[in-house]
Amino acid sequence: MNQDPQSIPGKGLPEPLVQRSGPSASMLIRQVKVLDPAAGVDGTFDLMVESGSISRMAEAGSLEAGDGMEVIEGDGLHIFPAFFDPHVHFRTPGQEYKEDLETGTRSAAAGGYAGVLAMANTAPPVSNPADVEALRHRASLEASVPVGFLATVTRGMEGRELTDMAELREVGAVGFTDDGLPIENPGIMRRALQYQAMTGGTIALHEEDPQLSAGGSMHEGEVSMGLGVRGVPSVSESVMISRDAAIAGYEGGRIQVQHLSAVESIEAVRRAKADGVQITCEVTPHHLCLTDEAVRDLDASRHKMNPPLRSEKDRQALIEALRDGTIDCIATDHAPHAAEEKQVPFEAANMGVTGLETAFSSIYTRLVLEGDLPLELLVEKLGCGGAAFDIDRFSVSEGSLANLCLVDLGAEWIVGEDGYESRSANSWCAGETLSSKVLMTLANGQVAYRLRSFSMGMA
Repeated sequence: MNQDPQSIPGKGLPEPLVQRSGPSASMLIRQVKVLDPAAGVDGTFDLMVESGSISRMAEAGSLEAGDGMEVIEGDGLHIFPAFFDPHVHFRTPGQEYKEDLETGTRSAAAGGYAGVLAMANTAPPVSNPADVEALRHRASLEASVPVGFLATVTRGMEGRELTDMAELREVGAVGFTDDGLPIENPGIMRRALQYQAMTGGTIALHEEDPQLSAGGSMHEGEVSMGLGVRGVPSVSESVMISRDAAIAGYEGGRIQVQHLSAVESIEAVRRAKADGVQITCEVTPHHLCLTDEAVRDLDASRHKMNPPLRSEKDRQALIEALRDGTIDCIATDHAPHAAEEKQVPFEAANMGVTGLETAFSSIYTRLVLEGDLPLELLVEKLGCGGAAFDIDRFSVSEGSLANLCLVDLGAEWIVGEDGYESRSANSWCAGETLSSKVLMTLANGQVAYRLRSFSMGMA
């Protein structure tokens, strides 16, 4: 091992999330429908924000705005606790032509998010304490919403030697991941979990057996055979989940399974949870909404990702697992790429799609309006992504810091028609008409996003 257990940090870790400073919000939102499933709030209220915090929530029509306070007429609109995404790629450092902290957090705010966790597979990867410190400093100058950073499990994501996990935690790493690559060596996985159990900071896992998935570009099934494209079998995901869950249970470690995609994987997670393993998992909007049938167009910009879009049986199983609580949260796996990396033959294209700006609207349109998911569950699962990393969910309650998103459920819009806040345009639902639109996001007491066409009055 390359660490001394005596170096494991105790208390006094830095705040997990970092954001640039800005003016605190002061506004009155009148007669707005407030829905906070975790707090049991579902009704129409006047909501007042002063100095960045929710100062009052009272009967609709009962509050008066103070001098100079912004006023929003909320009739017909909804307020939710802002969302939290535990899995985004902001491409900083090294690939800022795809995304950076400014554009990435702006994209998050446009989707109703007031917190995100950035993955470590940058260029170079985030493997050293100095890397984490530099990113946190940059976020303090550029980030529109609070952002936390994961560091790699292995140095340079090479799978051979552990990073200094204790030191990384001491300077502010929220957790660890080699996302983009699996941790192939079970011995390395075991040692990482031994240190994670002492340092804290969940290990987020990209579960894929490269011996089974090598060379695949889409789900292995009837569609891949028909297209003549080499497929990735779903078992390549589930066998790694089973292995890592067994090791985590043995070592008392804590893992988050990223972007769950298949029936067998859900079953593996269920077994692990029943056995008392500290395991949580996430699902993406695109895996909830699409299947490999979408890949028939061979549009890599919208439909090539890892893990790939799978069968309708898998999709239905994911929806059911979200409903029954097996899947803990929804995460976007926001993965921006430049056009030239996507507009190439399907097999040669980079994997990944963007999703922050469309997560709520896409699931609301395809699943809530179709009766597959209740609105309350969607709001809850988009908001609880920080729990696996010991980050509290946001709340719409008096005295709470304002982390809110204001949404018009009746709005319709065409994805990409007015451009994106993200630097990249590889949205999985580009060109589609979606119902519901985020009008404004408050993050950490600041107005992080406001739709350009949405205006407010003054008292």
